[in-house]
Amino acid sequence: MEFITHLIKLSGGLPIIMALLLLVAVAVIFDRLWFYYRVLGAGGRVEESLKALGYRDVRGLKALGEDYSHTLQGRLILQAVASKAETPDALSQHLDEEVLWSMPRLDQYLWLLDTAATLGPLLGLFGTIIGMIDTFNVLGSSGAAVKATGGIADALVSTGMGLFIAIISVLFLNLLNKRLRLAMHQLDLIRLLLINRLHGEGVKAHGEAGAEHFETRSALGAHLGLGDTRKAEGV
Repeated sequence: MEFITHLIKLSGGLPIIMALLLLVAVAVIFDRLWFYYRVLGAGGRVEESLKALGYRDVRGLKALGEDYSHTLQGRLILQAVASKAETPDALSQHLDEEVLWSMPRLDQYLWLLDTAATLGPLLGLFGTIIGMIDTFNVLGSSGAAVKATGGIADALVSTGMGLFIAIISVLFLNLLNKRLRLAMHQLDLIRLLLINRLHGEGVKAHGEAGAEHFETRSALGAHLGLGDTRKAEGV
């Protein structure tokens, strides 16, 4: 305890500010990790449910949106149903508006981690400079070399604290930025799924498409007089 008090006095009280900065960074890390865990989990379930819905199934979309109304993805679905847009472009604009409204929640508090990563080393360096000034003031007294050496070592603790804060903040800031990009990708994918489900014509089954292709090819061959040629070749 005495050593901690000594470090605080030596660095002009900056270790207290740095400890609070680290506490804020850790709180943001846990809050955002839990937030993105819930957002990405809900987004994955919504994607699978949307793929299982049929085209123009407005009732199914509304039910799905109400089930996930507490999530960003659920509100996006409800916005698509409520917009009643007559064209895909109009629906896309309505959904883009909802996505932009969701952006502040997705990157909330991340600026605090960015600030901690930048401010931590600066505070540590400033505290070290204050400690070095006090250390050099004792050079004129007896036993100055020993006192100066110990004072320099203690002053460097502030730099170490600042670097520790920066390392933790940068690591988790990169991780959370990756989660942010994944969440934005999910919202964009859900937006496209909603446009296709509400304004798409659906996709024909593979067997139907193959039969239609074969019939078209046979009609074209008959028109060109290639039917006998195909029989001769065994086609």
